[in-house]
Amino acid sequence: MKLYLFYNTLKSWNKNQANLKSKAESNWKKQSNKTGIMKTTILSWVLRITVAVILSQTLYFKFTGAEESIHIFTTLGVEPYGRIATGILELMTVILILIPRTTLLGALLGCGIMIGAILSHLFVLGIEIENDGGTLFALAHITLFSCLTLIFLNRDKLQNLLKLKP
Repeated sequence: MKLYLFYNTLKSWNKNQANLKSKAESNWKKQSNKTGIMKTTILSWVLRITVAVILSQTLYFKFTGAEESIHIFTTLGVEPYGRIATGILELMTVILILIPRTTLLGALLGCGIMIGAILSHLFVLGIEIENDGGTLFALAHITLFSCLTLIFLNRDKLQNLLKLKP
């Protein structure tokens, strides 16, 4: 009888140990998943704020008619309407990118604007504009990289965006 009780106790203890080990592994996986999500969220916000700051800074120059902005858009042959339209699109990008639900749309719009800016620099304006040392060109690349990374981080939403509903 004592041997039977000892056997059942040992069997019960092994089950408890297995359950504890399973719970510990489950908690570890949940914790590491939370850490990964937290890192992704922090990266996402850093990228969003980077894009918002860069575009907000250039908005001021576009809307106030700064000499450099007028020079750029005159060279492109679209002053003043192109400057104002680009400013409005950049403002929309900033707003969309800072709202978590619309970050993907803002990043897509930002990519389009920055590809246009980079191509304008490469084929019409030149990399350096009015002795800025290529600052605008570099900022366009930083913004494009940030937007592309945001698109990558939100790639699961991209599939939902492309689904057409009948």
